[in-house]
Amino acid sequence: MATAAQWIQGARLRTLPAAIAPVLIGTAAAYELQSFRLLNAILAALVALLLQIGVNYANDYSDGIRAPTRTAWVRSGWSVPALHDRTTSSGLRSARSAWP
Repeated sequence: MATAAQWIQGARLRTLPAAIAPVLIGTAAAYELQSFRLLNAILAALVALLLQIGVNYANDYSDGIRAPTRTAWVRSGWSVPALHDRTTSSGLRSARSAWP
């Protein structure tokens, strides 16, 4: 069973600013056009964050199923310094525990 720390690591929190940036830009545009609604901004931010976390888990699961190795990525010419942070492909937890 995966620990809470492994779930948090699998969510890859450092990717969340990429999800929230478009929401902030849209919120700023709505404010400028005088059609800003706080509830809409909060819901859009929540959906964007949850979608990003879901995609991160799905990607982690996929990596765990295919079992890419750091060596294979480097050999192919791709530089993936964060590959070891992924919980299933690094062996911290099984793919089965990553996706119900």
